[in-house]
Amino acid sequence: MYKYSDGQIRFSDFNQPMGLTMSPENRWVKKADLIPWDELECEYAGLFKSKTGTVAKPFRLALGALLIQIEYGYSDEEVALQIRENPYLQYFCGMGGYEDKAPFDPSLMVHFRKRLTPEKISAINERIIQKAVTKKQTNDKNKDNNDKDEPPSNKGTMIVDATCVPSNIKYPQDTALLNESREKLEKIIKTMHNPDDGKKPRTYPKKARRDYLKIARKKKKTKQEIRISVRKQLQYVKRDISHIQTMLKNGKTMSTKHEEQFEIIKEIYNQQQHMYKERTHKVADRIVNIRQPYIRPIVRGKAKAMVEFGAKIEISVTEGYVRLEKQSFDAYNESESLREAIERYYERYGYYPKRVLADKIYRNRTNIAYCKQKGIRLSGPALGRPKKDEATDKKQEYKDICERVEVERAFSHAKRKFGMGLIKTYLKETTQAVIALSILALNLHKIHCAFLLSFFAAWLKNFAFELCEENLLAVR
Repeated sequence: MYKYSDGQIRFSDFNQPMGLTMSPENRWVKKADLIPWDELECEYAGLFKSKTGTVAKPFRLALGALLIQIEYGYSDEEVALQIRENPYLQYFCGMGGYEDKAPFDPSLMVHFRKRLTPEKISAINERIIQKAVTKKQTNDKNKDNNDKDEPPSNKGTMIVDATCVPSNIKYPQDTALLNESREKLEKIIKTMHNPDDGKKPRTYPKKARRDYLKIARKKKKTKQEIRISVRKQLQYVKRDISHIQTMLKNGKTMSTKHEEQFEIIKEIYNQQQHMYKERTHKVADRIVNIRQPYIRPIVRGKAKAMVEFGAKIEISVTEGYVRLEKQSFDAYNESESLREAIERYYERYGYYPKRVLADKIYRNRTNIAYCKQKGIRLSGPALGRPKKDEATDKKQEYKDICERVEVERAFSHAKRKFGMGLIKTYLKETTQAVIALSILALNLHKIHCAFLLSFFAAWLKNFAFELCEENLLAVR
């Protein structure tokens, strides 16, 4: 059940206790003005179909708490405590006045992330960008309104690139993954076994643990030693799986959680058995973590890490604003999604971009032909061996390279400041929501900084004008 709020509160309506004087220039007060809360709340309320039951927390409190968490990297418990202690954060979350009590139970943060899906957060991001662009155009006195009557042509620049967003998991090793699987299988067997049925199936936990530590504690391991350790762990896991299957045939049951773990472990065993027999380290949809089986290895080829484990995302940057074009936990070729990103650009603005600045991987024959058909210049040299008398515009190439740095800057800022450097959520849907929230927080920060910059420029202009008047008066 959802109950609408009384409307978007103003700073003057916020109830401040005696002795507390809040500044209207605070960044959280300014950021709250950038978000159209009332419009977005109508869409959020549509998620709650029932007219009975416990009243859900307001949309502004849910989104505000998530943005505060992304901004500072707080845990769920710390977010609730910080909102309780900070009146500016309470105003940002839509509370009517300062209250020295927790606004919600920290466990609700998980539900907030589940309700605000990546699609909904992307829609919120688009609304905020549109509001900022409209405000900028309104304040621009030199804007020519006659341009609307002309037929649309290609305008603007779109910068696209992809990166990996690493998740907070232990670096996967075959022996460690199999050992963890064995330990979980032993717990399942212990839970399913009833002493009245007789002797518990033998699992050899001490011997299996000793075999694992024998290789885990070695600083330098040979390939043969690793292979022997993997073989032993595979045997232990196979024995435990057969015990559980026998117990299930005899009428034993297990909990839903154990059923999910058992299916994941069986898939891990099949993958590891295949790699052991084929003497390879590659397998389709390889599972690298039992708790997060959706995470896949993403090969990057960077100097810091050849392989990262997490989601692969693709973003576009237009006029400084960042949009999340695609995210997937499976490795994909980003060149395949370029046309979709350009078509979304057309849906937003009504015309195609004049330039697309992209990495070399985007420059395949299909994308080049598509961009040529739409009148778009795709940055980079032509494919194939350069022609003998071909003239290249070195100045334009250098300009494209310099401007494409903006997308790398967005990646760096999102990873260092807004939580994309290491994702700490466990569920697939909440992980995707956190990534989308990082992009939203990045745009809010950009819009807020642009507002401060314009305010400072106006102040500097007035100051210079007053200084010139004083000098003229002194000369007279």
